Amino acid sequence: MSQKTIRILGIESSCDETAAAIVEDGRRIVSDFISTQIDIHKQYGGVFPEVASRQHVLAVYPVIDEVMNKAHMSYSDIDAIAVTRGPGLAGSLVVGMNAAKGLSLATGLPLIGINHLEGHIYSSWVYSDRDETIPPEPEFPAIVLLVSGGHSEVILLKDHLQYERLGGTLDDAAGEAFDKTARLLGLEYPGGPSIQKAGANGDPDAYRFNVAKMPGTYDFSFSGVKTSVLRTVQKIQKDGELLRVADLAASFQKSVVSILFEKAIHAAREYNAKNIVIAGGVSANKCLRDTFLEQKEFKVFIPKLSYCTDNGAMIGAAGYRRFLTGKFDGLDMDVLPNWPLSRI
Repeated sequence: MSQKTIRILGIESSCDETAAAIVEDGRRIVSDFISTQIDIHKQYGGVFPEVASRQHVLAVYPVIDEVMNKAHMSYSDIDAIAVTRGPGLAGSLVVGMNAAKGLSLATGLPLIGINHLEGHIYSSWVYSDRDETIPPEPEFPAIVLLVSGGHSEVILLKDHLQYERLGGTLDDAAGEAFDKTARLLGLEYPGGPSIQKAGANGDPDAYRFNVAKMPGTYDFSFSGVKTSVLRTVQKIQKDGELLRVADLAASFQKSVVSILFEKAIHAAREYNAKNIVIAGGVSANKCLRDTFLEQKEFKVFIPKLSYCTDNGAMIGAAGYRRFLTGKFDGLDMDVLPNWPLSRI
């Protein structure tokens, strides 16, 4: 007798993406859809929280309906609803949470609150029928390098849902450093893609931007490299020289990627990891991906580009793992804007 297929509806609204997806057995994406607000927030140079939450209100139910229609499914085909509980922007989280609660109340489906960072980790498990082959799953223990706009952490993934935080940023996250540096160079938001594009033809060795090593730890500090770029730009402008944006972008990118790579590899060696898993929005960066994939010491799992940034599939995949534990949340569940992965 074959095992019943478990289908989770995942809903994500932690920042400026309204997303939903249906995921089978924690891996196969049946349907997914993302409504992005990037063009709206570009004019502010970053995410404007009140605007973001209002856009989520407009988009959340149409996005969910789109996913259900694309899958040709009704709620009787779904086993549970997983929704991002935190961390994230409070106003944005509330919109997704309320939508999930309403659907749970109307359908009787179990409700599962998901940590956004946990979702990013499980983005390496998902695949769709568009993929040529079904990718293998990461093996345990694994080292997770979680790099996004708000988080930079090194995590020991002992087994499903078992995390040990080894270290993290003490100030700016890697993605935040990309955004701030992009502004210094006159590049548009979001900074990650802009710096990657600007630095594509630049010389990564043109400038030396030192990143704090934080020896003996798996911690990061990116505020210094941002300041180093600022001082370099100011000196160039003071001297009346041409601002070589391509070289500056490439050099900054190399500096950040080098320290991320160094810490992750060191952790994988120390903890005898079988794999390295890269997760979070910064995992879309080509320099970062190439640096990790070019080394042959550890097998590296990085999500497809479409699943590096916030999406519903990662919430559905994590929701499946939580579903298997049989522990569900009530309608009194509240959002946790500062919810650390280590405390779930």
